[in-house]
Amino acid sequence: MKKKVNNAAIILAGIGLALAAIRGHKMRSFLTVLGVIIGTGTIIGVGSILTGFDGAVTNAIKSFGTDSIIVLKWQAGIRFSNRSREEYQRKPLTYEQAMAIRDRCRSVRSVSPYLFPPRGLHKVHYKGNDVMQVNLGGTDEKYAQGGNAELAKGRFFSEFENVHHVPVVVIGEDINKSLFAGLDAVGKEIQVDGHSYQVVGVMNRPANSFPGQQDNRVLLPYHTMKKLEPGAIEHMIVVAAQPGQLSAAIDEVRGVLRQERRLKYNEPDNFGLNTAEQMIEDFRQVTSVTALVMVVLSSIGLLVGGIGVMNIMLVSVTERTKEIGVRKAIGARKVDIIVQFLTEAVVLTFAGGLMGMGLGWVISKIAGMVFPSLPTSVPVWAAALGVLVSVGVGLFFGLWPATKAARLDPVEALRYE
Repeated sequence: MKKKVNNAAIILAGIGLALAAIRGHKMRSFLTVLGVIIGTGTIIGVGSILTGFDGAVTNAIKSFGTDSIIVLKWQAGIRFSNRSREEYQRKPLTYEQAMAIRDRCRSVRSVSPYLFPPRGLHKVHYKGNDVMQVNLGGTDEKYAQGGNAELAKGRFFSEFENVHHVPVVVIGEDINKSLFAGLDAVGKEIQVDGHSYQVVGVMNRPANSFPGQQDNRVLLPYHTMKKLEPGAIEHMIVVAAQPGQLSAAIDEVRGVLRQERRLKYNEPDNFGLNTAEQMIEDFRQVTSVTALVMVVLSSIGLLVGGIGVMNIMLVSVTERTKEIGVRKAIGARKVDIIVQFLTEAVVLTFAGGLMGMGLGWVISKIAGMVFPSLPTSVPVWAAALGVLVSVGVGLFFGLWPATKAARLDPVEALRYE
């Protein structure tokens, strides 16, 4: 019991000495733990951004619907730069294939073909106002019925307007703000790639938009779009399964597309069926790599901070050699000296860790102000990890100076000037 009290007294005394040293050498102490501050701040700041970004993107993907299937000619995901030559050479999906899914899949609630324009710059114009690089697309009335377009004003185009190539358009929230600046856009004539279209509706920003993403959608009726861009051939097919029948719908859609695309039984699919869960999994593969990079960068800062702590503790041992000799002469054991200097190192790095937490919190708040749609927050795991790592740095890099202090010969130490 007595030993425990002595150890506790040594630790408390070490904390007091460490705090006194920090107060006495504020700038030296700050520079010593600067690496720890940066490393810990990086862990907490990037961790908060990743947590917020993960939540925002996951919610965005889920908002497509747990019963939705996005059909592309390749598998969606993170491999954009690693697609094979065969994937690039695949035949595009077609309008007829979308109609075949609509007609033959019993587990499917709705099907919307979506036509992409040819590559190039597309713009909209209204009375001297231009918006460049718009997200132009052609679809049908089922697109809105499937929950992919929520109207703030006006209406979505009808089946009649689609079939008869009527020049109408539905625009996104940011297009409306840029062109009309608070005016009612419904009924106005705008130019899309030099052709006149009447605005019949304005969409709300989609729930599945990513943080910072502009709503620059310009949607035309499918057949109107085909008339405007006769060279457009690339399609996406948005499929909504009947509630609770996603697996059956996937099987049915795959079977229909294999038949329509004339695939033999032993040939792999030359299209991709993408669900929300799969896209979330692909996204988290990206964030896991980012988290790994964060750990490496933080480790560099912590390594630099740890070397600084070890250096300042070695200087402290040299400066206090005579004090160590006195303590050993009056009965202090090696373990008492080790505990004392380790405690000082831990207090120093812990203080750096607290400042790093403050830096990380500031980074989180700045990110939240720059990207208002990014729900940044400091996760508990990042704060706990920052504190544990800072303490661990103090223990690891303070061990050698503490051991060196404990090994000093008391006689030589007392004679040291």
